[in-house]
Order: sequence, then structure tokens, then C-alpha cells
Amino acid sequence: QVRLVESGGGLVQAGGSLRLSCAASGRSFLNSAMGWFRQAPGKEREFVATLNWNGSTFYANSVQGRFTISRDNAKNTVYLQMNSLKSEDTAVYYCAAGEGYYLTRLGEYKYWGQGTQVTVSS
Repeated sequence: QVRLVESGGGLVQAGGSLRLSCAASGRSFLNSAMGWFRQAPGKEREFVATLNWNGSTFYANSVQGRFTISRDNAKNTVYLQMNSLKSEDTAVYYCAAGEGYYLTRLGEYKYWGQGTQVTVSS
């Protein structure tokens, strides 16, 4: 059974940092694209960042320069380092895995985690 489990969310003050983790099990995602999405209350789920199998990355404009996506293949884990957090970053953050390159749309990802809440207080 394939599972993606996010962790690391919590409450942080504006300007602070958090690192989210996404642990994958059930299969290797070494050659898959991994992504992070988020969904704020009353809003649609939106793209945050993606990491291709070769290490290249792409970010939403809203997080460019503040967030960094990375992976530890030995641990089958993907991370999202979030710095200079703003109140508008408050959302449930989801990890996802898919096959392809520079995946930015929800429908392009096959596997999803259950999400982790990030709350940024101003």
C-alpha cells in the first residue's frame, strides 16, 4: 500500500520558519516527481513547489525565494523548508507524488498525503 505521510506542521509567528516532511512508503519514488500543495480555508488547493526526479525544482511565485523543496532518497522522504513565513501561508499543506516533469496541477499527481496544518500568526 502506497502512503505519503506529512509531518512538521504547527503554529509559528510571522517571519519564522518550519520544515515539513513527507515520508513515502509502499514503493520507491526515486524516479517520480514530488510536489507540495496547500489549501487555505475557503480556497482551492494550490500548487506550492515541485521537485523532479533529476533534482530540478519549480516554485509558485508566492513562495519563490522563501521555500525550498528537497528530498532524501535514502529515506524516501521529501521536505519543504519554509522561511520568512507570512500569515497568508496559513493552510493545510499536502505532499503528492506523480510521474512526469514539472508537475504543477492537482490532476497530474497520483498519490496524496493527508495533509499537515501550518498556521502563521501575525
